[in-house]
Amino acid sequence: MLCHKINDKAFVHLIMKWMRAGVLEEDATVTHPATGTPQGGVISPVLSNIYLHYVLDLWFEHVVKKESRGNAYMIRYADDFVCAFRYMKDAKLFMEALKGRLGKFNLKLAPEKTGMLRFCRFEEGRNKAFEFLGFEFRWVTRRNGKRGVQRQTSSKKMRNSIKEFTKWLKESRHKKIRTVMASLSRKFRGYWNYYGVIGNMKRLANFQWQCTRLLYKWLNRRSQRKSYTWKGLLDMLKYFQVPRAHITEVISKQLMFFKPIPEYVK
Repeated sequence: MLCHKINDKAFVHLIMKWMRAGVLEEDATVTHPATGTPQGGVISPVLSNIYLHYVLDLWFEHVVKKESRGNAYMIRYADDFVCAFRYMKDAKLFMEALKGRLGKFNLKLAPEKTGMLRFCRFEEGRNKAFEFLGFEFRWVTRRNGKRGVQRQTSSKKMRNSIKEFTKWLKESRHKKIRTVMASLSRKFRGYWNYYGVIGNMKRLANFQWQCTRLLYKWLNRRSQRKSYTWKGLLDMLKYFQVPRAHITEVISKQLMFFKPIPEYVK
């Protein structure tokens, strides 16, 4: 696949050597993968994207779309992707063909992450939600009465994030407060930047509340005496300018100049 676009044989040979490189395990042993890209290698995401571009993207664009009766779309990020079809028959045919297509390239679908569901703004009672890249997508009726897709942090990702935050607190509570607050600010800032999409404020506020409650609990375990009251903790967060939950997504003004997509009714 690389040779389709790259004529430099030495460069391709270097990448082949990289794919055969061993992986250093925690017990100091080195394992050499028989197939695929090295697990944890910095080149692995790039090569995986190139692989799936030929395996999935081009096939969907030039074969699946042409054979579908209605509109067909695909959104892929790394090895996670969502496909949308106007008609259920097209979706079923795609599911059957997808297994064979991936099988030709020694790939398999993850059964626990694969499924087919109805996601239509015209059938409110029959819709289901799905998760993608840590978000939960579902159709809702907005305050203005119009239907729209709501994005919010998935419950699974929320629980995992809180577990990771608790683990970090246990390991960091003995450090200086200034160091803990600086690290906390970075964690919150990264979380708000990723999950701070329009319509997700309720989940963001819930995550902040859970983390603040855990912070109050574990900082008061630094000694036998209680170190902070609730007011003292909140004042300290304000003093160190720890960012509060907020929406970071900004709708580009350029999008306002595009005409709305016409609604296709069955």
